[in-house]
Amino acid sequence: MDSIVVANIRQRPVRTLVSVAGVALGVCLVMLFTGLARGMANDLQRRSSNVRGEIIFSRPGSTDLTSATTNLSTRYVEELMKVEGIGAAVPVISYISQGGRGFGFERVEGVEWGAYATMNGLGLVEGRAPEAVNEVVIDETKARNNATGVGRELLLFGNQPYRIVGIYTPESSARIKMSLAAMQDALEAPGKCTYILVKCKNPEELNAVAQRIDAQLAGNKIQFTRDVMTNIEKSIPYLGVFLRVLVGLSAVVSALVVMLAMYTTITERTREIGILKAMGASRGYIISEIEKEALLISLIGLAGGALGALYPAVRAANLDPVSALSYE
Repeated sequence: MDSIVVANIRQRPVRTLVSVAGVALGVCLVMLFTGLARGMANDLQRRSSNVRGEIIFSRPGSTDLTSATTNLSTRYVEELMKVEGIGAAVPVISYISQGGRGFGFERVEGVEWGAYATMNGLGLVEGRAPEAVNEVVIDETKARNNATGVGRELLLFGNQPYRIVGIYTPESSARIKMSLAAMQDALEAPGKCTYILVKCKNPEELNAVAQRIDAQLAGNKIQFTRDVMTNIEKSIPYLGVFLRVLVGLSAVVSALVVMLAMYTTITERTREIGILKAMGASRGYIISEIEKEALLISLIGLAGGALGALYPAVRAANLDPVSALSYE
């Protein structure tokens, strides 16, 4: 790098630092928000992988394990159990509840605890299963991250208090679960659920069982849980658009900061540029010097931003989205 470029940067340290900070800010934004978005997707996929029911039975229009609709009759459980090859069918309500202080959200599931725990291999490490309409259980990770436990309260559905009566492991789908009847009562949806988890007697007959369900209960939606898990990132609405917009905005902010710095530089160095031209400097030389200075500033800002955002980005990628968004 030409000495004149380094000299110009050292001559104006404040302007250089502001420019470097602007570029670093753009890099930090990209890394932090990308890490958080990827962390959300990875967290959902990890928890969904502990759902052992092989088939998700739902109505057309619902999406997957993260769906929040309640349009499926629980009477389908009896009909599903008549299908040859089905070992268990468990209704589930999935709902996105607003945080108790008006911001953040919690995904809550209503389940018949005994049947759901047996199907998915869940066990209570403390307390008991939810019974009353104001009782919930949480997974061990949420209890640890939020420093809460049995006997404490959670505010769900706005400001409604729910008492934690148990802690379960391993983590599976939503971190908060209440009884199916309690969820139906809270949503005023008696006899309804979001989807029904189906477990086959013989997993090797999965395709055959799915075909029998489709033949006997036509007009409904049948998904394999394994397919939902592999596409969990795509199920987060507009995640790809969000990331692309974020990267674009960060690039624009960084470019504007550097452009402003270089424009100020040219204004301050009009006399110097005139002297260089009088000494025979070509247009290409002058342009290259300014571009080299801008490139050096950008490189310093990219390196600083990357190093500064590395640890926060790793933490963001490992954050539980529910804990993060409901953090006080």
